[in-house]
Amino acid sequence: MSMEKKRLGLALCGSYCTYEKLFAAAGELAARYELYPIMSETAAGTDTRFGTAAAHLRRLSELCGGKPVVTTIAGAEPLGPKLPLDALVIAPCTGNTLAKLAHGVTDSAVTMAAKAHLRNGRPLVVAFSTNDALSGSAESIARLLNRKNVYFVPFSQDDPVSKPCSLQADFSLLSDTVEAALAGRQLQPLLR
Repeated sequence: MSMEKKRLGLALCGSYCTYEKLFAAAGELAARYELYPIMSETAAGTDTRFGTAAAHLRRLSELCGGKPVVTTIAGAEPLGPKLPLDALVIAPCTGNTLAKLAHGVTDSAVTMAAKAHLRNGRPLVVAFSTNDALSGSAESIARLLNRKNVYFVPFSQDDPVSKPCSLQADFSLLSDTVEAALAGRQLQPLLR
């Protein structure tokens, strides 16, 4: 008798400099879960020095078994009622998306996926990467730390000398954080 894999949404925002870390960590997720790809409209349509949007879309789809990447609000809405996920991971999550989640703003595929998912009372795992985590985004992080069903991938300062307000999730802890969140607990220590 085979066990059906749990369903995990994997939503990417525009912190392009962390994509390599994310994709390295997401391979472990792909081995353990059935992944459903989601990408913000901005991330899905922006070419940067870290790669083209088309290449990132293709790579995410391949990681998720060839499923098409959800890139619209309309495409993300069914992830709550019609296609419920066991957990949703937003990685990387930008400061912009942190603020939207903290204030209930639903204006992208990623924030709609989160809203649709959270109404089912299931875990949302956030792996943020933002240069203003200890300044402008600090309030959003604090608000989300107090939200039911929101869990954070442990984080630390990624460059305290050149970017003293910047924090980044430890993507190597992504799988462990998902497992803990599915069990209803926050992986500790949170601040590394």
